[in-house]
Amino acid sequence: MSAERKPLVTIVGATSKQGRSVAQTLLGSGRYRVRTLTRNPNSPEARSLAAQGAEVLAVPLEVGRTQELVRAFRGAEAAFLLTPPIAPPATHEFALGKQLADAAVEAGVGHVVFSSLENVDAITSGKKFAPHFTDKARVEEYIRGLPIKSTFVQLAFFYTNLLEFYPPRMDGEALVFPIYLPGDFRAPFVDPRTATGPAVLEILSHPAQYAGQSLPIVGDFLSPNEMVETFQRVTGRKAAYRSAYTRAELLHHFPAFAENELLVRELLGMAEYAVEYGYFQAHRDLAWSRKVDPAHLTWEGFLRTTNWKGETLSFGTPA
Repeated sequence: MSAERKPLVTIVGATSKQGRSVAQTLLGSGRYRVRTLTRNPNSPEARSLAAQGAEVLAVPLEVGRTQELVRAFRGAEAAFLLTPPIAPPATHEFALGKQLADAAVEAGVGHVVFSSLENVDAITSGKKFAPHFTDKARVEEYIRGLPIKSTFVQLAFFYTNLLEFYPPRMDGEALVFPIYLPGDFRAPFVDPRTATGPAVLEILSHPAQYAGQSLPIVGDFLSPNEMVETFQRVTGRKAAYRSAYTRAELLHHFPAFAENELLVRELLGMAEYAVEYGYFQAHRDLAWSRKVDPAHLTWEGFLRTTNWKGETLSFGTPA
C-alpha cells in the first residue's frame, strides 16, 4: 500500500511513555501514517519519532488549543488521546480531555482511543481521593456521549513508577524499595512503553469489535514482596521491601511530597482504593492485553530487557 493510501492516525502526547509506544508500534506495523503532537518537536524523543517516519507537530497538551488540535486531527481516520499527569491542586484534566474529544469530533476523526481509568469517586462513594483516576473516567463518560466511535484502554500501575518517582535507595548493604502498597498485596502492573502500542494496534485493526469497550492493559500481577524477590534474583543485588502505604510511611521515605498536601492525599487515596476496592472493576477482562500481545513484559521481563539495577531513571518528556 502506498504511503498516501495508508490510514492516518494522530497521537497526542506523543513523547510520553504511552504516546511513544503507540507511535512506534503503528509505524513499525507499516500499515499507518502517524502524525504526532508534542510540546517540543526538537526533543530527542520527538526527533526519534520523526526519524522513524512520523509527522511531528508542535501542539502542547494545554487548555485553549482547540483550533490547533482540530487542524492536527484533520484527515485522521483515528486518534489516540491521553491527558498528561496533572498534580493537584490543578484541576483542568477533564477540561483538557473534553477539548481533545471535541476537537476530534469537529475534525471528523472516525475513531478515538482514549487512555482512561476507573471512576474512583463513584466506586467509593467519595471515600477515596484520586482525581487522576476519576477525571479520566469523567472524560471517558463524556466521549461516550459524542457522535464518534470510541474505545478506551486502562493501564495498570506502571513498573516505571519505581524507577522514576519512588526510587529505591541504599540502606547499609541493601537496596531498600519503599513501595506504596502493602507487602503481600498482589496488584496489576505494566510497562507503558511497550504495552500500550500493541493494544492500540489491536483495537485499530478491529475497530468494530472493540467499539465502546473499556480494556485493561496488564503485564503482570504481583506483590511488592514478589517484586523485590524477583529483583534480587535477576540482578543479584541484596534488596528489601519497605512499606510506603500509610501517610507516615510515605512521608518518611519521600519527605518532599509533604510540600503538596493534596498530592499526598491523592497518592494515599489511589493506593487505598486499589487495596480496598481493586484497581480494576471486577467485570474487566484482565487477560485481554496479554492474549493479544504474547510478547508483553512481566516484571521479570522488564528487569531483564532494561537491565535495571536500582538507579533512578527518567523516561523523557511527559507529553
